[in-house]
Amino acid sequence: MTKLEQLIKELCLNGVEYKSLGDTCSLVTGATPSKTNPAYWENGTIPWMSSGEVNNKIVYDTETKITQLGYDKTSTSLVPVHSVVIALAGQGKTRGKVAITEIELCTNQSLCSIICGKELNYKFLYYYLDSKYEELREISNGDGTRGGLSLRILKPYVIPVPPLEVQAEIVNLLDEYTESVSSLQQELEKELNARKKQYEYYRDLLLDFGVHGGGTSECEWRTLGKIADLLSGFPFDSRQFSGAGIRLMRGMNIKRGFLDFSESNNRYWASDEGLEKYRLHNDDIVIAMDGSLVGKSFGLVSEEQLPLLLVQRVTRIRAKENADNRYIYYCITSAFPSYVDSQKTEGAVPHISLKDISNFKIPFPPIEEQRRIASILDRFDKLCNDISEGLPAEIEARRKQYEYYRDKLLSFEERKNA
Repeated sequence: MTKLEQLIKELCLNGVEYKSLGDTCSLVTGATPSKTNPAYWENGTIPWMSSGEVNNKIVYDTETKITQLGYDKTSTSLVPVHSVVIALAGQGKTRGKVAITEIELCTNQSLCSIICGKELNYKFLYYYLDSKYEELREISNGDGTRGGLSLRILKPYVIPVPPLEVQAEIVNLLDEYTESVSSLQQELEKELNARKKQYEYYRDLLLDFGVHGGGTSECEWRTLGKIADLLSGFPFDSRQFSGAGIRLMRGMNIKRGFLDFSESNNRYWASDEGLEKYRLHNDDIVIAMDGSLVGKSFGLVSEEQLPLLLVQRVTRIRAKENADNRYIYYCITSAFPSYVDSQKTEGAVPHISLKDISNFKIPFPPIEEQRRIASILDRFDKLCNDISEGLPAEIEARRKQYEYYRDKLLSFEERKNA
């Protein structure tokens, strides 16, 4: 029998009492000093927490500080260390999220600070409310993303109040489990970063051809325009996008080394009739020609992503005879970002031209050597991708395991009144 089971057997044999937040805690909301008065903000020293910071889970500091004058002129209140803060409103999935304060601070009006009374362990309350995230969002006022929690909703919200010894043991168990999940995530991310650095080292070494490090091998260098066919896409009219048909390859589909065809990113054209020139092929290289990540947004088209039609402001690169497309792609991943930094046109939307891309030079060994290098880098790339794809899946599995364990620990039979 575990320590927790023993405590529950001794102290909660007939269940536990359920009480409202209002009966066991003090609940206070904050306020925001006028943003138009710099005297409320400049050189402020009082930590002031905004809604988005609840996603930090544990608050050791705040992004913004207010002055004593700003504090005095608003209805916000300082709340003590180890308060549980819950988002009453906020963008996206913020509403209903909870955090623990490790400093004395005040908050904006979209946060409620819950100060535990003598019957509650603050971390127990934090874990319990965290487990009720979906339920809290459901009971919010309003519909969809525009709903909100309030003191009127939270004060009568009922929670279990087991003996403090039981609460403390549950907190110890969940702290240990949370730490183990966090450590695993850090280890997996460290392994992924190490593999990526190893891949980049060998990639750059393979593509060096003696140019750096005192090597002696000789290799001709050629521009992409000489060894590949480059094409910029067709100016499709967005007003005529279709709900189905041939998927379009747009700049926003191109990320850092991969192509994103999530449903929200997809746009379609009814037919590719008369647009044969803009059909993409397996292993075509595509490069976004504008945007904040210009020079870093490129990818390889795969067979399963086809059919695709090329849209304007995206360049397609297709190797000519005696050139290997995958070899060209690896050269782009290695040196293209730094090349573009010296070529791109700055402005509201940074961009590069087809001529800029065409003039990019790469080492051009015989086709057999290109294929050998591409084959080696394919294996490294697959290893990194396997880890990259496995990491979110492993983290998600651990998260679900944690939530199951947490919810089981926080489920109590309610004590019945005699």
